[in-house]
Amino acid sequence: MSDDFSLRSCDLDKLNSMTKYPSIPTYHALGDKGALLEETIIFDGEVILTEKVDGTNSRIILLPDGNFVLGSREELLFAKGDLIGNPALGIVNSLKDVADSLPPSQDCITVVYLELYGGKITSASKQYTAEQKVGWRLFDIAVLTEMDTLFAKSTKQLSAWRDNGGQLFLDEEQLNTTAKDYRLELTPRLAKVTTLPTSIEEAYEFLLAILPKTNVALDAGAKCRAEGIVARTISRSAIAKLRFEDYERHAKRRN
Repeated sequence: MSDDFSLRSCDLDKLNSMTKYPSIPTYHALGDKGALLEETIIFDGEVILTEKVDGTNSRIILLPDGNFVLGSREELLFAKGDLIGNPALGIVNSLKDVADSLPPSQDCITVVYLELYGGKITSASKQYTAEQKVGWRLFDIAVLTEMDTLFAKSTKQLSAWRDNGGQLFLDEEQLNTTAKDYRLELTPRLAKVTTLPTSIEEAYEFLLAILPKTNVALDAGAKCRAEGIVARTISRSAIAKLRFEDYERHAKRRN
């Protein structure tokens, strides 16, 4: 299908579904009403820790016919050549030129996932800027090669495929190389560890120690509170998030 792929004739609902970013589970499982459980995601081998930036999930979908599509977490917003784009969250305005600068995908669909932050994007924007500046960081790239098979699925099947880990993501080395090729900054790499604390209290203390403030402030007036970290194996076979908000909410419930 890569040779005759055409954005104009493809099923956009299916394209949207197969390129959405899957939810990242919390490191400690969530119980009732936001309480954390002592059950954790299991990591086998070295784990890389990156800063989780509190913005809006954005997609640049690079297509084999030379086109690109911009999307939010849930919707497609703009295609290359469109005169008018959906203004939601400022994604099109901020990332259209970025998408134009990227090389076309070859024989596959390449999905570039960025966190767009600052401005007036979320209630956390003040943590990153006092001047409504906007920034973005690359955090993942997926490569979809079996296009005939994927477009033959229903949107419901694609959703299940995606939620069950069907997408192929670049590993850490590939992601670093591609980020340099694309001239995009990655989310900050904080540390590599062989183990993570398993108790809820120790995990919160670990968060405080490793990420006392954000590393991606856009100006000197930013309040600089960080959202948390993402932990993943080098191969990205396991991934989880640890957010300050979750651990602080849990502590308040206990008290």
